[in-house]
Amino acid sequence: MKFLVTLRLLFFAFLAPLALAVPAAAHVRSETIADWEISGADASLTLTVPVIEAQRLADTAAPVLDSVLKRYLSDRIYPVAHGRRCALVPPVETLASTSPGFRKFSFTWRCAEATDVQIHFGAFFDLVSSHTNFAQIQNVATGEFTEELITADRQTIDVTAGEGAALQRAGFLEFVEMGIMHIFTGVDHMSFLIGLVLLSTRLRDLVFVVTGFTIGHSLTLALAVTGILRPQAEYIDALVALTIVLIGAENLAVATRRPGLVAGGLVVGLGAMGLCNLLGLEGLPFALLLGGGMFSAGYLIFSSKLQSPGRLRMVITLVFGLIHGFGFAANLLAMQLPKQRLAELLVGFNLGVEAGQVTLVLGVSLLAYFLVRIKFAPPRALVVETCSGLLIGVGVFWLVERSFV
Repeated sequence: MKFLVTLRLLFFAFLAPLALAVPAAAHVRSETIADWEISGADASLTLTVPVIEAQRLADTAAPVLDSVLKRYLSDRIYPVAHGRRCALVPPVETLASTSPGFRKFSFTWRCAEATDVQIHFGAFFDLVSSHTNFAQIQNVATGEFTEELITADRQTIDVTAGEGAALQRAGFLEFVEMGIMHIFTGVDHMSFLIGLVLLSTRLRDLVFVVTGFTIGHSLTLALAVTGILRPQAEYIDALVALTIVLIGAENLAVATRRPGLVAGGLVVGLGAMGLCNLLGLEGLPFALLLGGGMFSAGYLIFSSKLQSPGRLRMVITLVFGLIHGFGFAANLLAMQLPKQRLAELLVGFNLGVEAGQVTLVLGVSLLAYFLVRIKFAPPRALVVETCSGLLIGVGVFWLVERSFV
């Protein structure tokens, strides 16, 4: 009977991506990157837009046409001189992006005056109120280079009045807030943390796995932002999705007591993805996928034989944390933090991540405890098996999309 339950759950898990069609929300929040150059009465902009942001303009799954996106951006992004909007010099050019998953455009404006220049960025805030634009502004006349965080509450920046860079002025608490929002706007990170809660039957086990995850992501976040270690960025999002698959698989193996079957399913599924890579399709390297599958399978079988695998899970979640840490670093790397404040801002962002993660874990745990106390909770086995199947399904969906699309 348990064999059939496990088989059904695995079958559901690998078909769920086709049925759910869940948007592959990256761990980074809604954001764009703008490189401005102000030269006298002329202004130019190179804007990098993630495809997922551009797709918000569409009512269907069909890709947004460049003409539609350019018109939307042109209406909402422009410089202003002496209170008058500068004239756009056509055409708006589409540039080749060096990174997959991004679209890049070049704009040029001519202003009536070369003084009292401001830039206005009002795109995407009507679609996502928490959107952030990272603006790098070069003023050729003064030689000043500034960096600004443009948000819904602050869409217009003074360029020529010596206002200074927002990143230089940004307070410690602003980066704490950014770290908190990074957790609560990152569906993949939240999914992984919920998986950790499901896996832990005792408070001590939960402390072990969360501690391992914290150590891991704190380490690689610092290494990536300081430039000591830079992984291949195109692999990180896919590997984050893979950790969600693995945490769901371990939950399922523990709940059903069928680690061998779950481990075999992992090896077959990841091996099939690796085979696609060998056949010339895009995706993670065959050796990485096969090695990850065999390692995970060995871990599932070995941990199932331990009476108390909490400390071993701490090591595994530390490894998973290393991967998520590189994901956390994506925001900060895009912002090019001022070197003289790097340590302060890094600590603030990391504390925010920790605060967000502790709040989420405690919130889910307290909710579960409350439901048990009022006798409104379904059997734990049913909850764990169902949620684990969903985690595996969504994780596989993200893994395939981030590897091949």
